Order: sequence, then structure tokens, then C-alpha cells
Amino acid sequence: MKIIHLHQLFLDSTGVCTDTRKLKKGQLYFALKGAHFNGNTFAKKALEEGASYAILDEDQGNLDNVILVEDVLHTLQELATYHRNFLNIPIIGLTGSNGKTTTKELINSVLSQKYKTTATAGNLNNHIGVPLTLLSMTKDTEIGIVEMGANHQGEIAALSEIARPNFGYITNFGKAHLEGFGGVEGVIKGKSELYKFISKTNGIAFVNKEDPLQIKQSSGLEIKTFGPSDADYTITFKGATPFVELEYDNLTIKTQLTGDYNALNISAAIAIGSYFSVDSQAIKNGIERYIPENNRSQIIEKENNTTIILDAYNANPTSMEAALSNLSKQSSTHKIAFLGDMFEVGETTKEEHQHILNYANSLGIDQVYAVGPTFGILEPSQKKYVVFETYTAFAKAYTKNIPSNTTILIKGSRGMAMERVLELIK
Repeated sequence: MKIIHLHQLFLDSTGVCTDTRKLKKGQLYFALKGAHFNGNTFAKKALEEGASYAILDEDQGNLDNVILVEDVLHTLQELATYHRNFLNIPIIGLTGSNGKTTTKELINSVLSQKYKTTATAGNLNNHIGVPLTLLSMTKDTEIGIVEMGANHQGEIAALSEIARPNFGYITNFGKAHLEGFGGVEGVIKGKSELYKFISKTNGIAFVNKEDPLQIKQSSGLEIKTFGPSDADYTITFKGATPFVELEYDNLTIKTQLTGDYNALNISAAIAIGSYFSVDSQAIKNGIERYIPENNRSQIIEKENNTTIILDAYNANPTSMEAALSNLSKQSSTHKIAFLGDMFEVGETTKEEHQHILNYANSLGIDQVYAVGPTFGILEPSQKKYVVFETYTAFAKAYTKNIPSNTTILIKGSRGMAMERVLELIK
């Protein structure tokens, strides 16, 4: 079946689904395959539960309303690109080592003050999530915001070919997924694939004027810059104790995000909103209404004047340093960090984890509890810092001793599930 005909079936449907457990009547069922499942074997169930058509790449016998293709995933991606071109709307592509999801949510919050937007749900930012995001856009969508994640070179290039963004923003080039990218230079090259695509299509990139690496990598592109001075959009950082405050267009924007590192994420959303002619007051409203969730820079207030910064969704050496730096700047009397291992760091794993302990010490963090198979074999920087190879060992040994007027940081890679520490801090 030609993609134009499949697209018409899609327009006549109620959407797409890749999981029969979430299927809604009238949807197209795409039978994807994974390491431990084969969606083709669920075709009959999908049709019985109301799918309008099932798109398969393995014949399942005598079933009605089946479309047999060579590769279901490729067909899903091809349909998504066709639909993106059919809508012909601005698509903002977003990638980077840290802060992608928060920045995406901020951009969406700002642009939705004026436009009907569709943005990546959660962090569905891979070779399946990007097509699903594009196919969630309707004729009413005026601007699309597509988050793109990667842990190897070539992935952002592939996702860009699917989403075909005409606007792009790279949050930063940090020490994330070093193992897959082959080091920091690999990260820079991999993330810059978005710039290369934007260059090919004469699109526009939004760039932090204060980041020389971003300026260098975006050379030759049409760019719109933001920063405290000499930029297309002048945005002034006012502080983060604990919440970030910025000034833009003579307005003070008081956010519900902690960490000076989030100032750049917020600034990008302000710049993009301004480019798309969102009124300054509406930008302020969009930023101030955004409340972080899902363990991302969440603030939890406890008794005894204790503040918890829950940033346990993920971690890498760059984001861990930024979080510790932010902790050190808080005005509280005591500062405690509960840190979990950082995954996918590669050959320098042990050195990077030791550096984090040393860095916390250099900042004067009062107490550090470091948990995980890598942290657990290291030498603490001082006696107040303790390490555990497993969370179970840590939880068993930990005794509640939180003094009043304390700020606590909880951070680690997703697999460490460091939000469990909340159960111990009561």
C-alpha cells in the first residue's frame, strides 16, 4: 500500500497504537517487534478490540483489515514524516545532554499561551516515540515540539529525517551517554547532527550566546541568540535560592524551578516564545505556571525548615556537578546530598564518580551519602561522606539525623531510583 493511501486511513482513524493494552476503538494498530515481544502475534486481538486496521510484517493467517508491509517500524516512521509534511507547520526539534524534557515542557507552556501546540509526551523521544509524537498532531496543531534523545552517533540525524524540524535547539553538550557516544567529542558530534539537518533545510537554530561551543557548532546557520547581553533576546539571571528568577523585557519572572542550570532552559523558552510573537506577559505566565514533576528539580518542603531538591530522574557527570553546585549556593545552614551511581559513563566511570565526591568536598557540602556499585568501591573525600554498594545496605545503615535549616539534594541515574530516599526522610 502506498503511504498516501495509508495516510488517508490514518486520517479516517482515531489515531495509532502499538500496544493492544492501550488500544482505543478505531485506531490503526502497528505491530512492532522487540527483544521480548512480537506485536504481529497480537493482531487478531487488536482487531477484535476495535482496531480499524492492523499493520503487520508477518502474515497471521486469514484476518480481515490487515495491511502487510515489509517493516512495520519503518512504515510507522514513514507515515509520521508524511503526516508532518502534510500538516506543514513549524516543528521545533530539541536535543541535548541535559534538560531536554524540562526545556520542552517550558517551551510548550509558553507557546500554548498563544498557539495550539502538540509536544512530546513525557520522554518519548526515540525512534518510536518521535513518530508517535508526530502522529499525535492534528489539523488543529499550529506548532509542534519534538524532543529527540540519543545515546549513539547517527541517532539524532535519523530522528531529524523523520521529524524534519525547521527550528532547533540544543540544550548543551555534556557528559551524558559517554559509553555509547565514545566520549565527549562523540557527544558533540552526535548532538550537532540537529544543526546539520537545520542547515540543510535553511532552518533557524536558537543558541545560548554565552556558550562558545554552541556558537561554534552552529556556525553558518541562521541563529537567534539569547543571553544577558549582546543577544537577540536579552535575559538577565537574578538568582536561584531556591527558585530561579529572571528578568526579561522589564518583567521579573519568578519560576517554580530550582537550580541556576535551569536558567538556560527557561531562557530558551523565553527566546522561542518571543520569536513566535508571544506577548511578554504571556511568556511570564507560561513560565511561572510550569511546575516540575516526575522527579525533575522538584522542591519538597519538610518540617524543621528542611528543603528537599528531588532531581532523581537521571544523572550524568555534567548534571551531577550542576546539581551539587546549586546545592552549595543555597542559604540553608546545612547541606546534605544523597547521590546514586551515574550510568553509561564508559571507560572513565570510576574517575568520574571519584571526581563527584571530590567536587562535593570542594564545595563544602556537609554530608554525602553515595550509593551504587561504583560509588560503593570509592574512597570518600572526608569522614562525613559515606559510600554503599547497594541501596539496601544504605537503607539498613541510614539513621535519620536531619538538622533544622537543611537543604537536601537527591540525585542519581534512573536505574538507581534514588527517590526511595524520601521514604527515609520523614
